[in-house]
Amino acid sequence: MDRAELIAFERDVEARFDAGEIHGPVHLNSDTQAAPLIEIFRDIKRTDWVLGTWRCHMHALLHGVPAEQVMGAILAGRSMMLHFPAHRFMSSAIMGGMLPIACGLAAGGERVWCFVGDMCASIGAFEDAVNFGHGYLNFIIEDNGLATNTPTDAAWGTATNAIKRYRYKRTTNHYQPLPGKHGF
Repeated sequence: MDRAELIAFERDVEARFDAGEIHGPVHLNSDTQAAPLIEIFRDIKRTDWVLGTWRCHMHALLHGVPAEQVMGAILAGRSMMLHFPAHRFMSSAIMGGMLPIACGLAAGGERVWCFVGDMCASIGAFEDAVNFGHGYLNFIIEDNGLATNTPTDAAWGTATNAIKRYRYKRTTNHYQPLPGKHGF
């Protein structure tokens, strides 16, 4: 799909929502997302997994999910949780919900592209997933500067906050409780 087709699809979703045809929440992609997404998807193979956020109509279309299937899911009220496993595409309305799934797919040897918003990129689970996913797991942060409707920096602070770290050497064992012993 080209930029004009992606934007036209989103305008059709918007019109159908306004007409009362969609009985569920809808988060539309911005027109300004079309061109960067087209560029990103040039590197994504159909055999790769694509995991998205609650705003992912364009992503599904660019990954080869037929427009009729995407629209059918939207009309059924699933705009924010599109799942097309046959096309290796899934999304979640849960902020960061795709992170453990992305890690699991990558652990299984799959090549994965995981889209997250800038708010998600500020949570610990994202940092864990980034550290885990070297080699197979690719992250794309979709940064609109907002944590829902609040500027991300105002909601979560900025990277200028001091982070302290210290190193230590473990000198004790990690013990596991035994069934029937240690109060378990």
